[in-house]
Amino acid sequence: MDSRLERILMQVEKPARYTGGEVNQIIKNKDNIDLRVAFCFPDTYEIGMSNLGMSILYHTMNSLDYVWCERVFAPWGDMAKAMTDAQIPLYALESGDPISDFDVLAFSIGYEMAYTTVLDMLSMAHLPLRSKERNDLTPLVIAGGSACVNAEPIADFIDLAIIGEGEEVNNELLALLHQAKASGWSKDQFLRSASDIQGIYVPGLYEPVYRDDGLIDHIEPKDGTVYPVKKRIIQDLDHVDFPVEPVIPTTEIVQDRVSLELFRGCVRGCRFCQAGYIYRPIRMKQSDRLVEQGKELLENTGYQDCTLLSLSTSDYRELMPLLNGLLEYCEPKSIGLSLPSLRADNFSMDIMDRIQRVRKSGLTFAVEGGSQRLRDAINKNVTEEDLLNTCKIAFSGGWNTVKLYYMLGLPTETDEDILGIAQMANAVLHCWRENAKNKNRGVKITISTSCFIPKPFSPFQWEQQISMDEYRRRVNLLKNSITAKNVTYKWHDPETSFIEAVLSRGDRRLADVLEYVWKHGGRLEAWEDYFNYDLWMEAFSQFGIDPSFYANRERTFEETLPWDVIDVGVFKKHLWNEREMCYQSTLSPDCRKQCSACGAARLLKKGCVCDS
Repeated sequence: MDSRLERILMQVEKPARYTGGEVNQIIKNKDNIDLRVAFCFPDTYEIGMSNLGMSILYHTMNSLDYVWCERVFAPWGDMAKAMTDAQIPLYALESGDPISDFDVLAFSIGYEMAYTTVLDMLSMAHLPLRSKERNDLTPLVIAGGSACVNAEPIADFIDLAIIGEGEEVNNELLALLHQAKASGWSKDQFLRSASDIQGIYVPGLYEPVYRDDGLIDHIEPKDGTVYPVKKRIIQDLDHVDFPVEPVIPTTEIVQDRVSLELFRGCVRGCRFCQAGYIYRPIRMKQSDRLVEQGKELLENTGYQDCTLLSLSTSDYRELMPLLNGLLEYCEPKSIGLSLPSLRADNFSMDIMDRIQRVRKSGLTFAVEGGSQRLRDAINKNVTEEDLLNTCKIAFSGGWNTVKLYYMLGLPTETDEDILGIAQMANAVLHCWRENAKNKNRGVKITISTSCFIPKPFSPFQWEQQISMDEYRRRVNLLKNSITAKNVTYKWHDPETSFIEAVLSRGDRRLADVLEYVWKHGGRLEAWEDYFNYDLWMEAFSQFGIDPSFYANRERTFEETLPWDVIDVGVFKKHLWNEREMCYQSTLSPDCRKQCSACGAARLLKKGCVCDS
């Protein structure tokens, strides 16, 4: 370890974030390696080490014998300052080497508020921020993750983006870079060849053409480059590489447990939900395969909790066999099972019986809308009767903690819908009084609201976000209507949601804004400790950009959207039709009951598997 680093680690909070040396970390002989990858997560160690996608891709990239992939996380403020003062560049945990020496800097970006941290990590690596300023083939700066379905705000900073799931395409890209490096290719030659791989988006090969009114007239692909860029998916989750010996953190992280991914995609089609569309089509793992992987993970890590992950866990058709198989192993060892993505319309006594065998955790349900009309408009397809039946099962089974999530500002929302949230909280409280197994323990009902953010590739991508003042008015309306002392109300601040909406629907003209915010101290903007709304507004003003143009403006179907360069598989017309159905408060069917012909099945070699 660098002696300078040893000195500063004694002065910072949680030094274990920065030392590496964890069980199951992958160490290779540098003399036998042709490509070095710095796998960069633009957030803290605790967040990045909780990310299942990062664990999977760390494993798959290291499966190549000529590649050594190492982890890099954003240092907290105290460590960042100490490193700068000591002139220590950003380094990788496994080797301690500066990441500027690596061939690839691969950023995993799942949240738009991480953009300034990407710039900060490039700066801490002593590398130029803009792609055009990095002329050599390496280090190559790439990005992947859900935020990259609209990578335009960071297009000037990255060399390419991975669109879709990375287990296969990452390694195809590395194989091409291996060839390019051995053959002495130029950076331009490599990027043009990379653009031929499905799932690779090279921003420099596309040019947005703007109109006088600020809208995009069209996006021009250069020299016959493929347009649009089609995302990549894994066809068969049962046989894709999956790590059963993950790196075990040496300090507490956010998700300190084993995570099992049940399936990708979602059968529901909630109209506000980007994930429900960009992860289509639905592909499920077999329960016996999951039981096998779960046992191996628990054996290899020693964790005492296992979480079953998906966008809607209770929609997994083999859930009961899976729970039975895991409990056979977990119950004698007092290992807990948790299902964080449950739906109120299919929670059963059987599920409750199984997940409470080792220990009870609070139940969380995303209700989203305060009235049936609004829930139908957003295609949530959950009724108040569903929720109360679920609460009855839970309360009679001994639960006394329920969290209910809602959004404010959804299209067509009225004050009556907002008051309906308070009425539903009262109904849940009444349900507890009638059905609680033990009333002496009391009940805790938490209502949480966030501000609706229109996201690319959702049916609401054309909608406007309500103003911050209007959001605050709706928050106060709800707050004043909740009177029961057993009900706690929490709400998300509108400033962060506003900036997130700008970045989510932004284009390349935001590059200067991002760099300005970073230059003036912006980093780790996903954290309240660092988010600075006034700095963002100062940056917009500095470059004559109206952020409301991106966040608060309704779009037409004919408008060219910045992310039209990407094809996630779902037809644009299908998204628009779903938007129109919102204004009729009309539900769309569950994908397993009736195919909506959304287009995602085009990505599958064997056709649609919604009914599997």
